Amino acid sequence: MADYKKADYWQSLARKEGYPARSVYKLKEMDEKFGLLKGAGRAGFRILDVGAAPGSWSLYILRKLAGKGFLAAVDLSPLSREFDKGLFDGGNFFFVQGDFTQAAALEAVACRGPYSLILSDAAPSTTGNGAVDAARSFDLAQAVTDCAEKNLAPGGSLLIKVFQSADSADLLKRFKGLFGTAKTFKPKACRSESFEVYFIGTGKKG
Repeated sequence: MADYKKADYWQSLARKEGYPARSVYKLKEMDEKFGLLKGAGRAGFRILDVGAAPGSWSLYILRKLAGKGFLAAVDLSPLSREFDKGLFDGGNFFFVQGDFTQAAALEAVACRGPYSLILSDAAPSTTGNGAVDAARSFDLAQAVTDCAEKNLAPGGSLLIKVFQSADSADLLKRFKGLFGTAKTFKPKACRSESFEVYFIGTGKKG
């Protein structure tokens, strides 16, 4: 079994550059490749980060926004305050600690939309059973996609993490129906033994 507690290159780099988790480099690569945050900072550009804790993706986004635009985030766990230097207290950031699949947390972020970009690095509590974990990941990905269907503005983009399984093709088919372009991508910072992949939909159909 892989030792995820042992610091690797990406984790060490994250702490050096002021992020609580290595996952920031997954978003950074996808942002640079697909231009996800190209419009960040312009009036009306609103972003939702689902499964935000410990906060690396939110920090990356807020640093790119540089006080402009708006970011909402939601997670069951609190955000780490180790590196944010007050960014999480800014007026262009809103965080709700709660279960995204429950009405209260979902409504709290939905009412602050519509969003230009919705991102989710959320993962379910894993059991070690690949089939069970993949099924839970699929359900979570579907819930985020449901949210995007209702709260993503026309032309907007959606990025979600999925554990690959037989159901992944069904989700990709749904993406192709919702977006002008739909693709899968595995960033370099993903662990080699991980089954995770990211689905990216751009140009939400009106």
